[in-house]
Amino acid sequence: MISYYVLLIAIALASAAVSQRLKSKFRKYEKLTLANGMSGREIAEKMLSDHQIDDVQIISTPGRLSDHYNPINKTVNLSEAVFSGRNAAAAAVAAHEVGHAVQHARAYKWLTMRSQLVPIVSVASGMSSWVVFIGLVLMFSSGSGFGYPIALLGLGLMAMATLFSFITLPVEYDASERALSWLVNQNVLTTNEHGAAQDALKWAARTYVVAALGALASLLYWAMQVMRARD
Repeated sequence: MISYYVLLIAIALASAAVSQRLKSKFRKYEKLTLANGMSGREIAEKMLSDHQIDDVQIISTPGRLSDHYNPINKTVNLSEAVFSGRNAAAAAVAAHEVGHAVQHARAYKWLTMRSQLVPIVSVASGMSSWVVFIGLVLMFSSGSGFGYPIALLGLGLMAMATLFSFITLPVEYDASERALSWLVNQNVLTTNEHGAAQDALKWAARTYVVAALGALASLLYWAMQVMRARD
């Protein structure tokens, strides 16, 4: 049990370290102005056009690092800094989000799987821990036979959220690969700018790795609690 808590602490520290490193990288590359003077919006528009995608809208959205692609309404949502930014960080993020739009247009299987899980995970992620906890309380209460099935239900919901985290990994890495490949092939960035974009996306991807490991650790923890309560 002690070793498990050490693992949890290690994952939490890794998550904080990666998050801070990511923010540091983006602050650094936001200062690297693009030689071509293109904004994130313009880069996104060109990448969509080059992939012959004409049914996706590019939108400016509030917040920082709030960038995302919405497959439901087919919108590339870029934070204000990325939408109007003319730097390596903005180029990396804009191209990455369009990479998701390209995945959608090409029916990339991992993105399709993740999209199918969204309705389930939107419910599961918020209530799974509570369902497991309620099941444990009932298991410890005298004469209750409903606790174990309820706890298993909670673990099942938690497992779906964990699966979602791991399916997200190939989706994010593939979107970055598509973005970087296009940036090179179309000579959108200089060698120095491309290296900066690649580094920024690398650290962004690592946040998803840490999140997936954290989800798995949480699932294993609650599973052990349920098994012990049953014994």
